[in-house]
Amino acid sequence: QVQLVESGGGLVQAGGSLRLSCSASGSIARIKAMGWYRQAPGKQRELVARITNGGSTNYVDSVKGRFTISRDNAKNTVFLQMNDLKPEETAVYSCHARELSTTLSWYDYWGQGTQVTVSS
Repeated sequence: QVQLVESGGGLVQAGGSLRLSCSASGSIARIKAMGWYRQAPGKQRELVARITNGGSTNYVDSVKGRFTISRDNAKNTVFLQMNDLKPEETAVYSCHARELSTTLSWYDYWGQGTQVTVSS
């Protein structure tokens, strides 16, 4: 199994920045991609950013140019640098990892989530 632990959330003013971190431990060898999701009050959970083992990245359109996902492979850690934050981006941000098992089944792992609050 995989364990994910997030950190870096908090309260910032609009236009401010935060850097989220997610460290993975356990059976990490078969993780194929990691990313960040967020869920705001009254909204569906959405994918914010994702990075594959090959380094390919994907972002939701609304954060392109402001958010950057990166990773430190040696530390099994993925980061989300969030710049110019907007109040509507207040949400619980959760780290996600996708694993391909030995039986070729996909498993999804989630961190506990970290609250990001952006004040206007």
